[in-house]
Amino acid sequence: MRILISNDDGYRARGIIALRAALQGLGDLIVVAPDRNRSGASNSLTLEMPLRVEQAEPDVYFVQGTPTDCVHLAVSGLFPFEPDMVVSGVNDGSNLGDDTLYSGTVAAATEGRFLGKTAVAVSLHTDGLRGDAERHFATGAHFGRVIVERLIASPLVTSTGRASILNVNVPNLPLAQVKGIRVTRLGNRHRSEALIKAEDPRGRPVYWVGPAGASQDAGPGTDFHAVAEGYVSVTPLTIDLTNHAALPELRSWLGSGA
Repeated sequence: MRILISNDDGYRARGIIALRAALQGLGDLIVVAPDRNRSGASNSLTLEMPLRVEQAEPDVYFVQGTPTDCVHLAVSGLFPFEPDMVVSGVNDGSNLGDDTLYSGTVAAATEGRFLGKTAVAVSLHTDGLRGDAERHFATGAHFGRVIVERLIASPLVTSTGRASILNVNVPNLPLAQVKGIRVTRLGNRHRSEALIKAEDPRGRPVYWVGPAGASQDAGPGTDFHAVAEGYVSVTPLTIDLTNHAALPELRSWLGSGA
């Protein structure tokens, strides 16, 4: 078993270091991650310029690119072998509901799935923490190992014959305080807050994207609810964005021949 580890917080982030340590013994581990924080990069690929890959230490590489770049390179010819599984994380911050569309952590796993690999994204619910507030990356990494061990022992294939991307969100708690694991669906948030306008040192306007909106669809069964209640949330994601239920209505709307 060859396991590729990536993230969007950068190869020196505490979360990826904890994840690598937790996965020791499950196979040959190799890290390919961005050279710096690339949160919010989503599924972007770098196409307008070449990418540089540097080695930080044995089996740890960093890329001047996005999380998707990292996984794409690692699977598509950077090494004389292909990994069997892609595990992304542990992200410093949850990836719940709508977050999955923007998340570089989830994007790294998604790229692995695009390329035919078993894929897992692991995030720690540290939302709202400031400064030196405690972050339980060891807890997130522990549950990353639990999921990977289960996938190795019993590969997960859905009724469609296609493997899902497993999006794992872990409450920021000591391991002993986590209540268990729940299978969930994605919830969603209210729209994000207004942009934040500021000025640079020369008095020119600059803008910050506003904070993410509060949870909206966050009732029982959602990833938001599970994490808030102290459970690990595991949500199967698909890369088929087709709204299949809307196809008949769309054909009728467009008229005959559509």
